[in-house]
Amino acid sequence: MRTYLVVIDDSPEATLALRFAARRAARTGGGVMVLAIVAPQDFVAFGGVQATIEAEAREHAEELVAAAADAVVQEANVTPQIMVKSGKPAEVVREVIGANDEIAALVLATAASGAPGPLVAHFTGQDAGTLPCPVMLVPGGIDISRLDALS
Repeated sequence: MRTYLVVIDDSPEATLALRFAARRAARTGGGVMVLAIVAPQDFVAFGGVQATIEAEAREHAEELVAAAADAVVQEANVTPQIMVKSGKPAEVVREVIGANDEIAALVLATAASGAPGPLVAHFTGQDAGTLPCPVMLVPGGIDISRLDALS
């Protein structure tokens, strides 16, 4: 099955990418994989504090993928795969894509203004063309009705 991978976070761009991927999956008979990444935390000298920070970050990531999964079901009636991974975001994305032959595209969205996010910059800059699947970029300033028409 053709699967669209979306990396979810708190940004409005992630919501756009998720909507596009969900609608594309529904129209093409594909699936959606929602990935939340828990980035490595800065070192804290006290182990208990470090563990608490990491646990809170993971809990937040799990809440994000759960909410995103609900949004995909509501938007497109597609039940997504959900995943929470820890590590450096670009490396985690590359590992997930490498481990799943069904991923047809990485769907990211740009910021409505200003610099692109780190994953957009990475996969369209220094690592452009190295993934085994296309990278789809949703413009951050796109009108929702236009996005819906395109997806």
